Amino acid sequence: MTIHPLTRAGIVLGIGLGGLFDGIVLHQILGWHHMICITETCQPDSLQAVKLQTMQDGFFDLAVLMITLAGIVLMFRATRLQPTLWSPKGFLGAVLGGWGAFNFVEGLVDHQILGLHHVLPGHPHSFLFDMLFLVSGLLFAAGGWAMAHRVG
Repeated sequence: MTIHPLTRAGIVLGIGLGGLFDGIVLHQILGWHHMICITETCQPDSLQAVKLQTMQDGFFDLAVLMITLAGIVLMFRATRLQPTLWSPKGFLGAVLGGWGAFNFVEGLVDHQILGLHHVLPGHPHSFLFDMLFLVSGLLFAAGGWAMAHRVG
């Protein structure tokens, strides 16, 4: 199965954007969790813990920024190689699919398998938030796939 270069770019860009949204919104703005939780609620209990979590989140943000930049490079290469095959709807579907793939894989691996953190640790319904995150990944991926395949 051959993936169109612009679709590949959209998927990579979506993975990066999904990671940036997670890191910026859930880690930094809402403070729900960090890349690796040190305490049960994921809230640091010392200045040293704050510094450690900030550094870990920074490495995560740097990694997903690099993925995002790779997606942008792939996008420019794809549009330069085949400018007549540009489909904004198909590309947006690929981005949405990549974002969904990020949410699902990150939620499955980090939240469930490795237990590095949960979406809202310490909350009485923490497991429900984790499951909603996984479902959001599946819905984004399915919606993106449907959007990309309706192009024509």
